[in-house]
Amino acid sequence: MLDNLRGMAVFASVVGHGSFSGSARELGITTSAVSQQIRSLENELGVVLLHRSTRKLSLTEAGESFYEAAKDVVSAAEQGRIKVNQLRDELAGSLRVATTPELGVNHILPALSTWMAAHDDLSITYLADNHYIDMIDERIDIAIRMSPTINDSSLSSHPLTDVRQMLVASPQYLRQHTKLQTPKDLADHQLICIEIMKDANQIDLIQTETGKKTRTKMNSRIYTNNVFMATTLAKEGHGLVRMMEMDIKKELENGELVEVLTGYQLPSFVLYAVTLNREQQPAKITRCLEVLKKYFHAN
Repeated sequence: MLDNLRGMAVFASVVGHGSFSGSARELGITTSAVSQQIRSLENELGVVLLHRSTRKLSLTEAGESFYEAAKDVVSAAEQGRIKVNQLRDELAGSLRVATTPELGVNHILPALSTWMAAHDDLSITYLADNHYIDMIDERIDIAIRMSPTINDSSLSSHPLTDVRQMLVASPQYLRQHTKLQTPKDLADHQLICIEIMKDANQIDLIQTETGKKTRTKMNSRIYTNNVFMATTLAKEGHGLVRMMEMDIKKELENGELVEVLTGYQLPSFVLYAVTLNREQQPAKITRCLEVLKKYFHAN
C-alpha cells in the first residue's frame, strides 16, 4: 500500500510537469527512479497509464481516470501535513494536563484561566488525581509534579517554584493541647495523616539556627488521601497536619491555621511541569509552560 501511495504521488507529479525529468527535479530523485516508480505502478494496476514518446507524454484513458484519484490522494496528504504543522506551530488541537485536585484548583486553573479564554481553538482536558499517571498511556502533554528531583530520562522537567512544607494546626487545637516548643513535644499530639505523602506520619525537622536534624514518628488516628479534607480537619481542631505552604496560603493569612515549631524547618520540594522528552515540542505545550512559569514566578 505504501509503495502504491508513493507511486501515485510520483505519477501525479509526472503528469503535472509533463515529463519524467521535471518530476525528478521536483522530487529530488533521478529520472530513472521516476520511470521505475511508474512502471511498478502500472504493473501493480495491470494497465498502461502513460503513452511515452521521444517528444512528449500523454495519458491513456485509464491514466486520465487514475490521475484524478492520484491528485485527490496527494491533495489529502498535503492537507494532512498542513494540519499537523498547525497543531505543531499554532495553539490548536487538544492539550492534556495532569495535576492534583489541590494544585489544579488553587494554582493551575488560576494560572491558565486567561490564557485558555484567549485561545478557544484549543481543547483542554484536566486530569486531577492524587495517583501517579503514566504520561504515555494517558497521552498527557504536561504533568504537574511535586518532588525533590525528577529522575527519568524519558521526561523533561521544568521547575516552576520551590515549595515549603509546614507543620500547622488551628488556634483552637493549640489552646486545648499541651504546648509545642520542641520536636519532643510532638509525642503528646495527634497528626492528621495524608496518606498520599511518603512516610505520612514521619516528621523530619531541621533546627534553623544549628542545622540539627530530628526525626519523629507521630501518633495518628485520622487518615485521608485528600489535602482538602486534611485542611478542613485541621481547621476544625482535630490535630496537627503537615502541608505544603502553597496549599494553605489563604488559611494562614486569615488565621484559621498557624505554623508550629517555627524554629524548625521541614524538607522542601520543587514543583515541576513535566513533559515527554522530545526534540521539538508543539507550540501549545511551549506556550502553556511559559504561562505556568510566569504565574509561579510572580506568585
